[in-house]
Amino acid sequence: MTEMTIDARDLDFAALGRQIRSSDSKQLALVNVRGHRYIGAGLSGKVIDIFGVPGNALGAYMEGAKLRVHGNAQDAVGDTMNEGEITVHGSCGDALGYAMRGGCIFVRGSVGYRCGIHMKAYEQKQPLIVIGGSAGSFLGEYQAGGRIVVLGLDGDGETPPVGDFLGTGQHGGEIFLRCKRAPEALPSQVTAAPATEEDMERVAPDIRAFCQRFGLDAETLLRDSYYCVRPNTQNPYKRLYTVY
Repeated sequence: MTEMTIDARDLDFAALGRQIRSSDSKQLALVNVRGHRYIGAGLSGKVIDIFGVPGNALGAYMEGAKLRVHGNAQDAVGDTMNEGEITVHGSCGDALGYAMRGGCIFVRGSVGYRCGIHMKAYEQKQPLIVIGGSAGSFLGEYQAGGRIVVLGLDGDGETPPVGDFLGTGQHGGEIFLRCKRAPEALPSQVTAAPATEEDMERVAPDIRAFCQRFGLDAETLLRDSYYCVRPNTQNPYKRLYTVY
């Protein structure tokens, strides 16, 4: 497959978007990206390597494209994406995976606040977020489906690699944390327990996929301790929004 290079230095975000969409090449390299918004928004069928720092809403509403960011990204990565894959070799800002409905996001570094809020799943569409570093407060707020994994590779392996208000209003899905100590002061809507053997069998492919993209040893990570955060079956959100 022939790769086409687009230099974004003298382009605004709209002009860059037009060049991406009009290109006949299915594989693109974007260079000199400096805060250009909406890269890959609603896109399908292309593989894009991004060199620089993309702006907000990278991959928003994406329908099956593959984006690889060789650096950091800003806010709202994967906003309401339906299908595809976003890989970020650095860190991201706030609201990553907001209302995400399918596909997967892998972040080697850390993320800001409100990652995975309103994340949801439907039938075969089970969205996935794997974070190599830590996550800020309100992770998984109002989460309705899918899976979030936070590995805390920049931490001590003991402390939960998340901020406050974890899973506030969560009524579906699950959150895995690589740590030896349970998260404290959880909202009443969620519970946290050590991951069982069955839990680890379910999340192992996600951790292996993450490690494959960043050249890490998955088997070492899978031997560590994890906690799984799920909705409390007695909480009002689950009774309101989930059929069981």
